[in-house]
Amino acid sequence: MSVSESILKVQRLVPGLVERTEPKTAVSLPAAVDQPKFSDMVTDLLQSVNGVQNEAAAIQQAYLAGEEVELHQMMIKAEEAGISMDLLLEIRNRLVDAYNDLMRMPL
Repeated sequence: MSVSESILKVQRLVPGLVERTEPKTAVSLPAAVDQPKFSDMVTDLLQSVNGVQNEAAAIQQAYLAGEEVELHQMMIKAEEAGISMDLLLEIRNRLVDAYNDLMRMPL
């Protein structure tokens, strides 16, 4: 798997990640209106993970129904679904930890 294929897979799991991690050439800060909302980012992440899970389920159902599906393709989709779910759970755990840290801070 090439680097560009890996980047495309990460981009599919976390839309906009590559653009947010590239270094900015401009010194000025963008307007707050142009920034995506946190809730939109979480919604996009959930939808992309759900899409990967649905693709894996569909290809597994096709395989079980006897359709022409390559076994290795089914296994790759299942691994993608598992990795995307692991990523989602890790992000959730980090967000919960950050929230708990904020709640423990004295005023």
